Amino acid sequence: MRNPIAEQLILIRIKNKDKDAYGKFYDLYVKRIYRFIFFKVNSEHDAQDLTSEVFLKVWQYIKDDKDIQNLNSFIYMVARNCVIDFYRQQVRKQDNETPADDSAYGNADEAADPQRKLAAASDLKEILAGLKNLKDEYREVIILRFIDELSIREITEILKKPNLSVRVLLHRAMEALKKEVVK
Repeated sequence: MRNPIAEQLILIRIKNKDKDAYGKFYDLYVKRIYRFIFFKVNSEHDAQDLTSEVFLKVWQYIKDDKDIQNLNSFIYMVARNCVIDFYRQQVRKQDNETPADDSAYGNADEAADPQRKLAAASDLKEILAGLKNLKDEYREVIILRFIDELSIREITEILKKPNLSVRVLLHRAMEALKKEVVK
């Protein structure tokens, strides 16, 4: 479970250029951010690269003395933006390559297989499979709320949507996931 007071203290220490505090911050968030990104890109290699990019951007932002109100929301917002940029770059690459060269992208299911093999319960496998079939915004809100255990308020900051819109989106996402799992 998260401790908002400890996160605020770490943020203050980081702003005062305490490198040990940034290490603690990294340790606190690296697994969560990696998991968030992995569920979006379905590739261990890409998730590792994007996670590194997120922490580099956050460090640069802090180093430039820019204001951060909520460290938790901020890092997820940066991670989300990195994933969006990643997919934009993938589309540009596809546009520049010949249509016959599909091998460069690999198979997303192959990257997700290790995750599925680690899942002991068949329910988890069904949920993961159902998540993949959801719209991106549904998958994202479910991951933020139930896997990363963020509050509705934090999700509203990350998605830049009103509180009620996030609640409705979460409800619709859960209904869509139920339909996918029951199939």
